[in-house]
Amino acid sequence: MFRTYLKIALRTFWRNRLLTTINGLACAGTFGLVSLVARQRTKEIGVRKVLGASVVSITLMLSSDFLKSIVLAILIATPIGWWLGGKMLNYFAYHTDIQWWYVVVAPLLAIGIALGSVVFQASRAALMNPVKSLRSE
Repeated sequence: MFRTYLKIALRTFWRNRLLTTINGLACAGTFGLVSLVARQRTKEIGVRKVLGASVVSITLMLSSDFLKSIVLAILIATPIGWWLGGKMLNYFAYHTDIQWWYVVVAPLLAIGIALGSVVFQASRAALMNPVKSLRSE
């Protein structure tokens, strides 16, 4: 009986470890994608800066592109996650329901992480000297 509980505990531990690793890679991927897009659009950002765009407007321009794709991903993933989570919880002897605030907090956290990455990279690109970005190509 002890071995059965130990097997379940180890399986749960490794599953949690795997999910944590996947979440970390997703955050790093988001940051990398934002960095790539900001680097690819440096010339556009430089032209906008020369024409008088503010850091806020450049940040809003870059964040609106990412926010659309993140909202689409959330709209697809939330019902699937709710359904799969409910199915997984049915396998346990003591059943519990997925609370409504889990479904609210997880997308807000994803949006917060993505917007944090976008704001960091966009402000870094917007504060760069526009002459250097226009001269580089």
